[in-house]
Amino acid sequence: MSETLAPAPAKKNKAGRDLKAAITAALVLGVLVLASLLIRKEAFVVLATAASVVGTRELLMAMPPAKFRPPWIPALASAAVIPVAAYLLGPSAMLAALVGSVLVFIVWGAASNRLAPDTASAALIALYVPALVSFAMMLLHADDGVSRIITFILVTIGSDIGGYVAGVLFGKHPMAPTVSPKKSWEGFAGSWLSCVVIGVLTVTLILHAPFWVGILLGSLVVVAATVGDLCESMIKRDLGIKDMSNLIPGHGGLMDRLDSLVLAAPVTWAVLTAFAS
Repeated sequence: MSETLAPAPAKKNKAGRDLKAAITAALVLGVLVLASLLIRKEAFVVLATAASVVGTRELLMAMPPAKFRPPWIPALASAAVIPVAAYLLGPSAMLAALVGSVLVFIVWGAASNRLAPDTASAALIALYVPALVSFAMMLLHADDGVSRIITFILVTIGSDIGGYVAGVLFGKHPMAPTVSPKKSWEGFAGSWLSCVVIGVLTVTLILHAPFWVGILLGSLVVVAATVGDLCESMIKRDLGIKDMSNLIPGHGGLMDRLDSLVLAAPVTWAVLTAFAS
């Protein structure tokens, strides 16, 4: 009797990824982002707002219903409203939209006996996804907003790539073995070097600001990106899941890709607003 052999699983590299699928997905995402920036600012706002909604949905889906039942409708609405408010009207509007969202969460769950955990979980999701995405919107709102977004993305991606390459080649000393076993101090050093080099190049060549701003930006972004990655790992560990979803082949969920970007966004906004305006 002949047997039908199952196709061999895609080979994974030392970092545990299906590298071919990961690279393909990353290229597709990169093309989408670049195209939106080249079309006009509002196209990127739509893309980023959609990412905020999808990321919020992933977190809502990941919440164990026995412990948390955050209200879906207001949570998803806030994921769209908060970034748009930030782009159109700035920090004050973003804060007002965030506070207003929390009040809506409270009113929505007032009839529930689980008001505290449900409202708290919805508020934390709003803080973690749309509020942090809003800082990218405020970067974009500047006159040279497209250049600032490109700088932000390149520096943050530099952290991921530098850490990935250095970690695979030289990683021996785990940074946080109980949270993210594959993250190493050698990888962090690679992230820092890559961030600083790309920071200096982008800040001087694209934004025409002093080189030391690039050093400062790269040094702070690498910390924020690493903390963002570790926070995401802690959240997934607490929820008992490996990935936020299977939306992106080779990567997992959208939030598995945005983990470093969301915390790097407020850092980039603060540095560039203070020293590159």
